[in-house]
Amino acid sequence: MPILQNAKKALRQANKRAVENMVFKKAYKDALKKARKAVAAGEKDLTEKVRLAQKTLDKAVKKGVLKANTASRYLSRLSTKVATPKVEKKAVKKGTVKKVAKKTTKKVAKK
Repeated sequence: MPILQNAKKALRQANKRAVENMVFKKAYKDALKKARKAVAAGEKDLTEKVRLAQKTLDKAVKKGVLKANTASRYLSRLSTKVATPKVEKKAVKKGTVKKVAKKTTKKVAKK
């Protein structure tokens, strides 16, 4: 525990700021999760959820909770997921791939 008055005040300020930072951090994480789930599910109102994610990321950057490049990276990855159509992977059965046997060649000794 701090003893000096200014140290006590610094502790109060740090706790207050930590709570506010957690609020903004939770907000942008929830917005990103909702947008990613909407992309995976193929929902129709994607643009609204992406816009909300961008808004919360920008607020987090403004408050200093998140760095600008990090927010830009998150938004870029989300945008590429929205832009690219979802391609289904073909199911491959186990055991359908045949292994090719190696041919053994005998070395002929030169005389």
